[in-house]
Amino acid sequence: MNDRQQRADAVDREMAVRLLPDAVVQALIRWWERNAHEFADGTPGMHTVRYTPARWVSVTPWPSALAPTSASGDATVSRKEVAAAVADALQRSDLREALVASYVWGKGKRGTPAGSGPTTLIAVLGAGGLDAALASALAVLRTQDSQHAYAELEGKVRGFGPAFFTKFLYFAAAAVPPALGPRPLILDSVLAGRMRSMAEVVGRDTGHDPHGKVAAWVWSEGGWTPHRYQVYLSFMDAAARQMAATNGWPSHANPDLLEYGLFNTTWKICS
Repeated sequence: MNDRQQRADAVDREMAVRLLPDAVVQALIRWWERNAHEFADGTPGMHTVRYTPARWVSVTPWPSALAPTSASGDATVSRKEVAAAVADALQRSDLREALVASYVWGKGKRGTPAGSGPTTLIAVLGAGGLDAALASALAVLRTQDSQHAYAELEGKVRGFGPAFFTKFLYFAAAAVPPALGPRPLILDSVLAGRMRSMAEVVGRDTGHDPHGKVAAWVWSEGGWTPHRYQVYLSFMDAAARQMAATNGWPSHANPDLLEYGLFNTTWKICS
């Protein structure tokens, strides 16, 4: 094991003990105060995104739970609705439809009609090995854990990176929960950035990473290893329990509420 990995492991261990700093806890509590009415059930199920159906007219199969691509203007779809659409597709063994539902939700209105949304999704759907990779990931989720399911998708399909395939795993797990360990959560560049900011402080405090170079390496903007994904899930699972025991945060909240809260929260940590 090289020195950089040893330093990364040391920071991971310290973060697992410290969990969320007080500045982050307080920022999350303020976020909850503004949003408690929308997520009263302790989940981000009502987190809704806006998308333009007509942009996706060339994408098939198209989930019936989404607005028809012939519709004009914008439409909205929530996490709860996507989870139901994915569960329905998986029941019919239509893995591609499940992927499309999670991908469209994840992309929303970002990009242009000729940009990275529909164009990339069409390329992913046309890539060799997609069906086998999705089926293998679900089979592993049923019998093992989220880390190994992640490994079944890592680097398997060009253009289908973890920022989107963790969304597929997240929604799929509502119908196919992992046999072991925590459920999959979404990990994208924003959430990696939140983890990086906390890791930088721990690295400076402990001397394991005084300049933040290790934090920048392990919590980069993409390309996270299955091990890094497991570190993220373990941290979030423990941090969710930390928040559940905190006044001002719902005691019944799921880890995905923390994921969504962190995505929408900023803070400044003084070390």
